[in-house]
Amino acid sequence: MANLVGEKGQIVIEKPLREALGVQPGFLTVQTLVKDHVEIRFYPPEHDRSVRGALKKYATRVLSTDELREARDKAWEEAATKDWGRDGKES
Repeated sequence: MANLVGEKGQIVIEKPLREALGVQPGFLTVQTLVKDHVEIRFYPPEHDRSVRGALKKYATRVLSTDELREARDKAWEEAATKDWGRDGKES
């Protein structure tokens, strides 16, 4: 699969390669010179889909803002008062 470089330095990534890598319009490319060739890495754009409610089926009950604040404060208090050894394990 050989292609000519365009007048503005553009190249074509062949369709079978794009499909194999899952590359789609809007992906970011990072190009790196490695000795005598170029490596191209493709990164998808950040999604714009909401993840709100994704864990809803695992929730056993809904907490109020005050209950959440109390639970957070209690967890911080417990973590701050634990005796942690140098290896990061509780003693």
